[in-house]
Amino acid sequence: MALFVLCLLLIISFLMVCCETQFLQVGFYSNKCPQAESIVHNAVREAVIQDQNMAAGLLRLHFHDCFVEGCDGSILIDNGPNSEKNADGHQGLRGFNVIDKAKAQLEAACPGVVSCADIVALAARDAIVMANGPMYQVPTGRRDGLVSNVALAADMPDVSDSIQILNAKFLNKGLTQKDLVLLSGAHTIGTTACFFMTKRLYQFRDGSGSDPSINPNFLQQLKARCPRGGDINNRIAIDEGSEFKFDKHILNNIRHGFAVLESDARLNDDIVTKSVMDSYFNPFFGPSFEADFVESIVRMGQIGVKTDRLGNIRRECSKFN
Repeated sequence: MALFVLCLLLIISFLMVCCETQFLQVGFYSNKCPQAESIVHNAVREAVIQDQNMAAGLLRLHFHDCFVEGCDGSILIDNGPNSEKNADGHQGLRGFNVIDKAKAQLEAACPGVVSCADIVALAARDAIVMANGPMYQVPTGRRDGLVSNVALAADMPDVSDSIQILNAKFLNKGLTQKDLVLLSGAHTIGTTACFFMTKRLYQFRDGSGSDPSINPNFLQQLKARCPRGGDINNRIAIDEGSEFKFDKHILNNIRHGFAVLESDARLNDDIVTKSVMDSYFNPFFGPSFEADFVESIVRMGQIGVKTDRLGNIRRECSKFN
């Protein structure tokens, strides 16, 4: 019965994605605002040159936006304490100023044409490229959502989720276990705060001890960087040894006990997700991580998109019209 329900949810999610994404298309702004993508690209390029970690910030912003109410720019809204961006799982997000800057330039060039939701999706792509990742085409035509509420972020994937919960949350969005691995692979760039490490290092499962899946030598390094009672805002690289380059290095770290985030480590707890990771290190016929990642992030970018009368084009990304 449980399997039947999961299959039914997957079918419904797939049909919803199909119906929503028929309105998205590559080059949606070619006639209405031909300079749209170049304006976003230039804003991202300038920001990443000034701060390499901004690439990871813009990529995370896309993920966090899509997993709450769909890819509709709701993460950008600042409407007080109830703003979606105030959810615990969204703490540490950055890149809002880059989106705002691109939006201001787009409004000057093409008023009321380019949605904030599309800016977020395009900025994520350009951020990946700036981190030596793959270039890909982004279907556009999203409209901005009309809701932003912190309560709606309760189902966001969490760093302490088990692999079963992670699988279920991705399935609920029409994504597969392979997508879970690939999108977790986006942690190949960027940092995390010690705030997200405390439980894993000092209060794992029964309220004490450390996650036994951490390589013992690496555990000591993590504790040195995030000492008990230390600064919870101190930041450490998520992909030890390759924090600024977009590649599959993080998957190898995860496979060998060098995962920084607990949720990444949990990919080893499921035979399917583990086999997906292992496949990218097959020396003979392994698939391309970069090519598969592109397919996954494009698919993620189609979750719950708003089109036609379901949304609008905001004048400012942080405010409803």
